[in-house]
Amino acid sequence: MQQSISAILSVTDIFDTFTETQLQLVAALCESQTYQTGDILLRENDQTTEMYVIARGGVEVIMNPTFVSNDVTEGEMVVLTELRQGQVFGEVALVDQGMRSATIRVSQAHTVLLRIARKRLMQLCDTYPELGYKLMKNLAADLAFKIRNTDLTIRQYQLMLSQSKLDAS
Repeated sequence: MQQSISAILSVTDIFDTFTETQLQLVAALCESQTYQTGDILLRENDQTTEMYVIARGGVEVIMNPTFVSNDVTEGEMVVLTELRQGQVFGEVALVDQGMRSATIRVSQAHTVLLRIARKRLMQLCDTYPELGYKLMKNLAADLAFKIRNTDLTIRQYQLMLSQSKLDAS
C-alpha cells in the first residue's frame, strides 16, 4: 500500500515537486481509512489538527449558516463545495491549529482518506528542512488560491445583492 499512497500524494498539489523519497517519507505518516456516504469527519468549530488527502471518492464541505445570519433555521446546513480525489482538507490546521471552519461530510460510498497527523508531519519537516520548505510553499499557494476564490465568490454575492436592491426600488 505504501507505493500507492506515494502515487496518490504525487498528484496532490501540496506535495507538488516532492521527490520520490520525500513522497515515501510522507506516505509513511499516512493512515488510510474507508468511509461511507454521510459519515461526518470534522465538525465546524471543533479543534483538531489532522489534514486529510482524498485517495478515492469525495467529501462535501458544509457549514451552518446560523453562525453568520439569524434568517436561517437552525440545523439547515449549506454545502459550500465538494472535494474529490487528490484534493486535501484540514490543511489550515497545519498552520494555526485553530477551530475547524466547516463540517466535512462524506459524499460518496467507499471514500478512502489518508489522514496525516500535524505533529508527525511537523517533525518530518523539522528533520528534512527541504521537504518542510516545499510543503509550506505549496501550502501557502493552496491557501492563497482558496482565499482568492473566496474573495471572488463574495464579490459575486455582493454584486447580486446590490442588483436585487436596485431591482426592488
